[in-house]
Amino acid sequence: MSEGGGVSPERLAAYRVLRRVDEGAFADRAFASEARKLDLPPRERGAAMRLAYGATQRRRTLDLLIDEAIDNPAALEPEVRDVLRLGAYELVWSDRVPAPAAVDQSVRLVRGVHGVDRRRKARAGLVNAVMRRLADGAASRVASLEDPAVLHSMPDWIAEGLTAALGAEDAAGVMAAANEPAVSALRWNPLRGPREAVLSELPVPWHGDAVLPEAIVLDGPFGIEDSPLWAEGRAMGQSRASMLPARALDPRPGERILDLCAAPGAKSTHLAALSGNEATIVCVELHEARAKALRALGERMGARLEVVVGDARDVDLPGGPFDAVLVDPPCTGLGVLAARPDARWRRRPEALAELTALQAALLGRALGAVRPGGRVVYSTCTLLAAENEDVVTASGAELESLEADFPGMAHPRLPGALLTLPHRHGTDGFFVARLRVR
Repeated sequence: MSEGGGVSPERLAAYRVLRRVDEGAFADRAFASEARKLDLPPRERGAAMRLAYGATQRRRTLDLLIDEAIDNPAALEPEVRDVLRLGAYELVWSDRVPAPAAVDQSVRLVRGVHGVDRRRKARAGLVNAVMRRLADGAASRVASLEDPAVLHSMPDWIAEGLTAALGAEDAAGVMAAANEPAVSALRWNPLRGPREAVLSELPVPWHGDAVLPEAIVLDGPFGIEDSPLWAEGRAMGQSRASMLPARALDPRPGERILDLCAAPGAKSTHLAALSGNEATIVCVELHEARAKALRALGERMGARLEVVVGDARDVDLPGGPFDAVLVDPPCTGLGVLAARPDARWRRRPEALAELTALQAALLGRALGAVRPGGRVVYSTCTLLAAENEDVVTASGAELESLEADFPGMAHPRLPGALLTLPHRHGTDGFFVARLRVR
């Protein structure tokens, strides 16, 4: 695509992200790359992220609007569809840009799509006509939608699974929250210095968390991975819900801790920080490349980690039984859709049975690896009962209550376990249960 033409940098970045996602790239990685290429300052970076993520998340609803406004949807070029997705998203869900400006910017953007001059003129005319139609009626059309899956732009199987697990009201809340910007939070790392030093370098407003003293919730956009805080290991991006599993495990100095599904390492390094680097932490990772990245993260954050490469279901583990085991297995990730805008389109319902079998096997290995009287924390970033309470209940292990230590997060159907919901708790959707081995 050609540069210039009066297209705003944030819109150009968002368009490039959509094109790369269509070609198979992950949205978050594509966005980080494009934002760096264009050297977007914080304000424009935030606007570009909202555009790119929003148009990716709401693809089903946007395509409905576009298809209803065009005579031959099947003939629409993918590049032009992405331009229209961005424009339609702005018309319906953004109050930053007036409708005439959104139409104008969409036309300017499509003129930069490669092609002969005659085709460029035809594309521009088509986009202009469709955008004007959408400006007149798209918002009211969205307001008339009754199917939650279409309204919130979800595959049917996800909408149905969430409704079965949570009930219609909470399922709708989770789906709506999945289309809003994810709450941004950092975890301060005490192994690399005081919290006050981290706070003094933040360029955006922030607030703390009453339960998690290491959590720093950001009230504005901040690219942590481009900052000295990240490079020096003093803080890392991590949601408050993702901090709960390590807190629930409660690692203590002198203990032997096993993190059975460790990479990318946020929870492993959190365990090291909570134990003051005085626990032995063994981390299992299946893939060598991810194990290498985990070791590098541990070094940067000053966390003492022993990394073992292999299948967590049967890999040889060093030493005898562990005092505590954290198992955070692969899952559908339906609690973190706001931060992973393309994930809903990548997941497949036919993979669920194999995934739950893997989760059960990993929990069984964890229970077998802990000493009598030891503890196991099972956590996921999904909200389906089949991956959460069903797995824990089927294990037959005794559940310890976490409710007193984490008020307001009690699981509604599994006493003692925790469940965070994005629309209720302002963080990712997580399931956490602590099991005691007798």
